[in-house]
Amino acid sequence: MMRGTDETSGSLFSYVDLEARIPARHPLRKIRQVVNDALASLDAEFEALYTDFGRPSIAPERLIRASLLQILFSVRSERQLMEQMQYNLLFRWFVGLGIDDQVWVPTVFTKNRDRLLTTEMSRKVMAAILAHREVAPLLSDEHFSVDGTLVKAWASMKSFQPKAGATPPEEDGPGDPPTPDDTHETPPEEPRTETDPMPRNTRQNRNTEVDFKGEKRSNATHVSTTDPDARLYKKSPGTGAMLCFMGHALMENRSGLIVQGDLTQADGHAERRAALDMIHRHSPGSTRRLTLGADKGYDAAGFVADLRKACVTPHVAPKSRYSAIDGRTTRHKGYSQSIKHRKRIEEAFGWAKTVGGAAQTMYRGLERVRSRFILTMAANNLARLPRLLAA
Repeated sequence: MMRGTDETSGSLFSYVDLEARIPARHPLRKIRQVVNDALASLDAEFEALYTDFGRPSIAPERLIRASLLQILFSVRSERQLMEQMQYNLLFRWFVGLGIDDQVWVPTVFTKNRDRLLTTEMSRKVMAAILAHREVAPLLSDEHFSVDGTLVKAWASMKSFQPKAGATPPEEDGPGDPPTPDDTHETPPEEPRTETDPMPRNTRQNRNTEVDFKGEKRSNATHVSTTDPDARLYKKSPGTGAMLCFMGHALMENRSGLIVQGDLTQADGHAERRAALDMIHRHSPGSTRRLTLGADKGYDAAGFVADLRKACVTPHVAPKSRYSAIDGRTTRHKGYSQSIKHRKRIEEAFGWAKTVGGAAQTMYRGLERVRSRFILTMAANNLARLPRLLAA
């Protein structure tokens, strides 16, 4: 056999067919089909968002496909996403760009994304995917599970500063030495040299050392200067508090797909409030008896009573003491099945944090983080569809 030559020669014309380059059994083919059908059903929604004049924007269908692709392939920034679309034929094919089409500038992409992907639009995208003719038969319309998870905010603990007008720290004790303010004296200025035109005591280090030991901080007296919507919170005892948001998901129990998502500020009552909002949003005015599985954190008398009023049987794991769940619920066989199936919702949270980038958000502000979290839950459903539909 003759040895091949290692020579590079440019070609004047390109005859690359992107459709032929993607394997026939690639899982993105089924995902792209479902996404395209879902976006086609939202054509009227997109039309209402844009005017008939002015500079044309990025096509909303392509923008949503690119955002889903970023989540599915763990691309950590829009700049890297645009870079990969320059040379990745699979990315170009999925988004809808031809081999010679120009890729967008990252800043233009992010501005168009922020205008389009609001919380309402992310929910419509998720609903359109779930309403697809091949996806809808996979869903249960009676049995659901709910849970919440913490999403770390894009803000450091050093940004958690006292609010304006908050109670000042305790005054110096009698044994403490007087400060310059007490003696009305100013500290001596360090000598300046020819190579040091700026006084050293006026310099500011952007990453100075801060000692938090012994300092009491709470959401009532402090706020993050980086992301004021983030809250200091810990979900379980024995863990450290962090600046975060709280994400919520409602899962149907047949296939384990997420049917509703939400994200709120983190506090002790957010999970139960979000659970009621999601179940009412998904089944408004339902007269059928539904079931809702949840962990012990949802075992509260008020929450259980609200579920019963909404014609929802609370399949909540009981607390060891003062539980609101009694024998009229736990005696049924369906209760044990709901307690078993509700644990599958942790798989969606695990995928979102390891693959979808939801462990720590890259966005600031409650609205942006919420819309991204809901879109991540929709991407989790898409990642599971090829195997579910094949089965």
